[in-house]
Amino acid sequence: MDALNLADKIQEQLETVYDPELRPANIVDLGLVYEIITKQGGTAKIVMTLTAPGCPVAGEIMNEVQEKVAAIDGVSEALVELTFDPPWTKDMMTEEAKLELGFL
Repeated sequence: MDALNLADKIQEQLETVYDPELRPANIVDLGLVYEIITKQGGTAKIVMTLTAPGCPVAGEIMNEVQEKVAAIDGVSEALVELTFDPPWTKDMMTEEAKLELGFL
């Protein structure tokens, strides 16, 4: 659901966020972003996961996502929802990310 027609711009911003342990692949190519939702009134919600529930940089990644989405014109509120359902697996990565990280 993209009432503000900003999902593409939001995704572009999310492609500049990296899990420091899995550089050079960004969180979109890693398959960590499950859903981008925008609503009338300027709310943008990102539903995402992490590679592991105990990820030591979870707070940093979520803060960066929130800050970058909030900076987009048309977004008045940026929300980040963390979920582990479904749990992340390497199969969720793009072919490019798998190649960059040596999984192919």
